Amino acid sequence: MSRIRETFASLKRAGRGGFIPFITAGDPDLTTTELLLVELAAAGADIIELGVPFSDPVADGETIQRASERALRKGVTLRDVLTCIARAKQHIDVPIVLFSYFNPLLNFGRDRLANDAKEAGVDAILVTDLIPEEAHTWIETLIQFDLDPIFLVAPTTSDKRLKQIAREARGFIYAVSRAGVTGARDEMTDDAEALVKRVRLVSDLPVAVGFGISTAEQVREVLRFADAAVIGSAIVSQIEELAKSPDLVRRVGEFARSLLAPKSNDSHQQGTLPSPARR
Repeated sequence: MSRIRETFASLKRAGRGGFIPFITAGDPDLTTTELLLVELAAAGADIIELGVPFSDPVADGETIQRASERALRKGVTLRDVLTCIARAKQHIDVPIVLFSYFNPLLNFGRDRLANDAKEAGVDAILVTDLIPEEAHTWIETLIQFDLDPIFLVAPTTSDKRLKQIAREARGFIYAVSRAGVTGARDEMTDDAEALVKRVRLVSDLPVAVGFGISTAEQVREVLRFADAAVIGSAIVSQIEELAKSPDLVRRVGEFARSLLAPKSNDSHQQGTLPSPARR
């Protein structure tokens, strides 16, 4: 069983859902990214997604696009990202998902990537624009190095494709809450819950929901029916706003903790998330 599956198994035993924050590597700089990884782990992250900066992140909204641009202006490379992870992993044991578009990985090389990612302490790789129909050799290589291939599914994904993704995915399945790009939203739609129900019909893998989650209330709502909530743009926006603050790491950690805050009349302990619905 992979470390990510072990994490979800532990969450299930504890009767709570998972918290998966996302940040972009190198924003505002690699040293801060390393500190943020440690801080997010201390803030209660069960898994952390770390984005590889890319010049054309078409699945991302303006917030994460700007983060990629800032990192690329500093010359951040995939090698830098892996080194950053290796340094942070000396201090934390939270599973890391490397979140990337295909071009940087292809340029780095499949076998080299799998080997170096494993050595750095990466636990899974999510390639936003690598479709399962063309991912077979990559999946084989990742699994050979005990790395979970993570796939995205969306409300527009057909039942046939859901079944194919379920066959190929490991670790968990990332359910996009709505059609469109990443970005914080004031309201959640019913699309995410319907999608999670469809995924559960074809897979026993845990399901994490992301895209548009930005408040503690939305986290609670998602964890009513999913196994984990992914929060990206809201955290990246905090990093952007605090870029010149000497307290950036601490304040981002405080924001992350606020996403785990229960309702004032909730009897659960601070940081404890409600148990997700399961089939």
